[in-house]
Amino acid sequence: MAHEFTDANFKTTVLDSDKLSVIDFWAEWCGPCRAIGPVIEELAKEYDGKVNIGKVNVDHNPQVSMNYGITSIPAILFVKGGQVVDKLVGAQPKGNFVKKIEQHK
Repeated sequence: MAHEFTDANFKTTVLDSDKLSVIDFWAEWCGPCRAIGPVIEELAKEYDGKVNIGKVNVDHNPQVSMNYGITSIPAILFVKGGQVVDKLVGAQPKGNFVKKIEQHK
């Protein structure tokens, strides 16, 4: 299952992790966000233990969203070693996520 990243746990679960983190910035009212939700869950299962995959609800965690300049959602950041190494914006097919994960993990 995808992790729930928050303003409170983002540093320890994402920035301090030695694994690639895939962060889905989303909101309940966002149709495209809900459309890729199942894809994020599938990826979390497939890469369990290898890649840190989770979601940030932008309505409940404004600090993290602001820190990364998230202005449109869904926005998916790929973070490794505390740095953003890649980004996808908008609903995407699963293959696009897999390609980015394989490229950076």
